[in-house]
This record gives sequence, structure tokens and C-alpha cells, in this order.
Amino acid sequence: MQKKLHIKKGDIVFVNAGDDKGKRGRVLEVNRDKLTAIVEGVNIVSRHTKPSAKHPQGGIIKMEAPIHISNLQVIDPTTNEPTRIGRKLNEKNKLVRYAKKSGTILP
Repeated sequence: MQKKLHIKKGDIVFVNAGDDKGKRGRVLEVNRDKLTAIVEGVNIVSRHTKPSAKHPQGGIIKMEAPIHISNLQVIDPTTNEPTRIGRKLNEKNKLVRYAKKSGTILP
């Protein structure tokens, strides 16, 4: 069974640990099995690739590597600061995410 996570694809997140501590970026992909996420502009690694159809020249390619979700916090859209995420039922009895600092419901 897979867990519900506090981040989703498309969220703007803050990196609170690791080499890229303090950076912000948009979540491009979330892997729920490994509890990792790929964040735009964060955890950049160099890949040495052979020439292929996708990269005919080959060589060294810079790309984002996965980062553990425990090192990420969602940015609150109203205060523009990192916040913890909670879950609650809205008026339609649907489970929604909300920012713990401001109480804003997240998309």
C-alpha cells in the first residue's frame, strides 16, 4: 500500500537539508515507492552518456536527481514561506491539504 504524501507534482517546495539547502523549486515528479521527488533546479548531477537518438552528441549532461521528501517543505502561497501540511475534511466531506501556518487550503 502506498502512503499519501505531503507534496504533489507541481508544488513549489523549499529544500531544508542537504547540499542544496535553502533553494526553492517546482516538483517535476514524485516517486511514492521510494519516497523521493525530482525538483526543478535542485540536486543537479552530471551524467556521462553515450551518443543515442535522444542525445546524438553524447557527452556530459546535467540533470536533476531525486531528493528525499523528508528534506522538502511546501511553500505557503499566501505567506511565501515554508510550512507544514495538514489534512482535513472540507464542507463537501472531501479530504484537502492545508498549510498549518496560515490555514490556507492548497490546490
